[in-house]
Amino acid sequence: MPQKVSKSAEATKHAIVLFVIACALYPLLVTFIISFKTNAQYEANPFWFDAIKTWNWGNWAKAWDTVSPYIANSIVVSVSATSIGMVMIVLSSYALGRYKFPLRNVIYYGIIASMFLPGTAATLVTVFWLVRNLGLVNNLWALIVVGSAGGQVVGIFILKQFIEDIPKELFESAQIDGANHFRQILNIVLPMSGPVLAIIAILKFLGHWNEFMLALVVMRDDEKLTIPVGLLRLEGEYVKQWGEMMAGYAMASIPLIILFVFTMRWFVKGIAAGAVKG
Repeated sequence: MPQKVSKSAEATKHAIVLFVIACALYPLLVTFIISFKTNAQYEANPFWFDAIKTWNWGNWAKAWDTVSPYIANSIVVSVSATSIGMVMIVLSSYALGRYKFPLRNVIYYGIIASMFLPGTAATLVTVFWLVRNLGLVNNLWALIVVGSAGGQVVGIFILKQFIEDIPKELFESAQIDGANHFRQILNIVLPMSGPVLAIIAILKFLGHWNEFMLALVVMRDDEKLTIPVGLLRLEGEYVKQWGEMMAGYAMASIPLIILFVFTMRWFVKGIAAGAVKG
């Protein structure tokens, strides 16, 4: 009898997991389905294939013509902002987690308190004023600078805890061998915090890739737009072409899906390490 209960509980757990996965993937499936439909097919049945008599690959061709000029801009902004932000996170976390100095706790809790500040949308006027004074309007560096400066609080909060849990003997041994701070970060902090750094970098990259509001306000020239803003070109002024729009959205999500597939192992490790450490 206990064995039957155990099997039943395991089956229930698997069913719940499959249900959650299905709920998460269904919107993505619907996006791909609509991307092959005309407006008439979409209105007949937007959520499944039965309304599709012909596969409209022209939607993807139109979406590619619209999105492709902006792919390089999104890659440059996302990779640069993520790289600069990760360097700042690692250096800040190392200083706060490794050493005790005057006002360390004040600085740390001040950083944590900044989590309660509103995001870019709420401070858009102030951010635009700052970007204008820096002479970065209509410049990709505006997105890189603002993006790399924001979104570091969570990364510092997580990584600092990991650095504090690294045995101090490792750092002391490295100092005896003549390793400076850079070598300690490179040979001790980065290898031992790899999964956590990976999950922080992935989340930051996703945020930069999907940044919309700041790019819409700061960028002026069409050739300097990023993908989220460029997708607005697919929205008709009077009639929305749903197939072309969904094809563009699906196309913009493909790099993120590929990124997650190839980094899923580190993503899972980072989540598991956080659960053990926390």
